[in-house]
Amino acid sequence: MKRLLLFFLIISCNQSNDISIDPETHLLPYPNQIFLQKKTINLGKGLNVSNGIYSSYLKDQLLLNNIPSNKGVKVIFKKSKLDTLGDEGYQLVVKNNKISILSNTKAGTFYGIQTLIQLTKLGVVQELEIIDKPRFKWRAYMLDEGRYFQGKEVVKSLLNEMAHLKMNVFHWHLTDDAGWRIEIKKYPLLTQIGSKRDSSQINYQGKKWDSEVYEGIPHKGFYTQDDIKEIVAYAENLNIRIVPEIAMPGHASAAVASYPIFGSSTQPIKVPVKFGIGEVIFNPASPKTITFIQDVLKEVSDLFPGDIIHIGGDEAKYDLWKTNDDVRSLMKKNQLENYSDVQVYFTNNVSDYINTVLGKRMMGWNEIMGNNLHYWGDDEDNATTKLSEDAIIHFWKGGLDNLKTAIDAGHDLVNSDHNYTYLDYTYEQIDLNKAYSFNPIPDGFTKEEAEQILGLGTQMWGEWTPTEKEVYRQTFPRIAAYAETGWTLTKNKNYKRFKASLTSLFKEWEENLD
Repeated sequence: MKRLLLFFLIISCNQSNDISIDPETHLLPYPNQIFLQKKTINLGKGLNVSNGIYSSYLKDQLLLNNIPSNKGVKVIFKKSKLDTLGDEGYQLVVKNNKISILSNTKAGTFYGIQTLIQLTKLGVVQELEIIDKPRFKWRAYMLDEGRYFQGKEVVKSLLNEMAHLKMNVFHWHLTDDAGWRIEIKKYPLLTQIGSKRDSSQINYQGKKWDSEVYEGIPHKGFYTQDDIKEIVAYAENLNIRIVPEIAMPGHASAAVASYPIFGSSTQPIKVPVKFGIGEVIFNPASPKTITFIQDVLKEVSDLFPGDIIHIGGDEAKYDLWKTNDDVRSLMKKNQLENYSDVQVYFTNNVSDYINTVLGKRMMGWNEIMGNNLHYWGDDEDNATTKLSEDAIIHFWKGGLDNLKTAIDAGHDLVNSDHNYTYLDYTYEQIDLNKAYSFNPIPDGFTKEEAEQILGLGTQMWGEWTPTEKEVYRQTFPRIAAYAETGWTLTKNKNYKRFKASLTSLFKEWEENLD
């Protein structure tokens, strides 16, 4: 891993070694207000951490870096008098051989600590005051485990890195065609059958989806509900909420392989070994299927205390709906003009259940609005049925007109434009500079429209990352670019400074991720 990270430090950062000691160079994400003084304070003898909500966490982090936490510069926690810090802002004051972290929330204290941890790596720092809060309230990293199961330790390691970068949403893609990764007690076959496949398609000679080469080794894995609870608690301590994704109505092969009765064709299938976009899709006209989906969502809701459940909704092929008599009857009964309307009708029912029964909001990729975005759906009409306004749109594909349509319809939106944020794309497709240049709010949007954009997410899709090593290779260092984009005001971003800040982070990644 050390060689890997050093390699990407060289090719991605392309920086010289003349890095200033000035602490503003080394802080990432960069604070939105920083006031430097001329005097310096020596942190080399350690920090004397007073009692506070995150005292134990700070002491543990200092211990990991071989810094004493019971002697040296005093660290105190106080309530801020500023009313402009919001839910996640903080003040950090380094002055007169004392460090003060001031905030009005638990999250603010935590982020002040993250900045302090970075400062401790400098040893000697200038006296300063930082007044800081994030640009966006949604700063997400997505891990796809539907394709390859990675396991608790990998997830915890990624959560730790997210916390250091002040990212606050872990989007957990837990089900897909290639695997079902979460225990549902009412439907045990989902993991007994759906979490296993006989082989896996290999990215042979860079052919990816067109490859005809298969590994021939069975793959399996899932999280028990106890595992989920453990990881949710771990994330909560890092001020990270987890948004689970349960894919529907498409990307349903693993579920239908487990329970064929819930598919639009009830023919038995196996969990696919080939990646890509399958035709297997849930039957929206079957009461048994709707009950199954609601049962699954109820158990998922009980496991994840956050207020959002992601249902996917992307890349749904309608071929099996077109040959299903029950679906045609559903269309006639509910005056649905086309199959895109069927998807919106289905999605609205799911949204209503999540909202009224579970007390949460539904989120989905922007196909849930019923707009055709794919070449293989050229003959499909856009939906005439309106999507529930409660739904949060996760924009990933289409032109700005598609994003604008969602905003105009009154939806909150997270911008994850795949051209800028997909970590499965190569470094030739999205290099560090392009990742850093991403602006979740496109030019020309009004202030009111911009307020509907909650933030951004970056996606680690897993078809071609079977191991921890490949996940890290694709994630680091680009995750840092998205972290700063989510936190730092556009006017305060500086790519040259950002690259310099990565030096200390690479050292940390070498030590902690090796």
